[in-house]
Amino acid sequence: MTWRWRYENANGGEVTDRPLPREVFPSQADAESWLGENWRDLLESGVEQVALLDEDRVEYTGLALRQE
Repeated sequence: MTWRWRYENANGGEVTDRPLPREVFPSQADAESWLGENWRDLLESGVEQVALLDEDRVEYTGLALRQE
């Protein structure tokens, strides 16, 4: 199992037009911990929400980085 984040804009489209971290994690907990430490930087880079993927399977999507 390898876990990774897919970075999305506010409409759920994947953000691919800029350099962003492409980390791969051995567990869901590691991926979520990393996001907890890096979400502000992602938001500043134009990422509005993320999806967590396990290989190609979507664990969850639409996790907003911006607090309302």
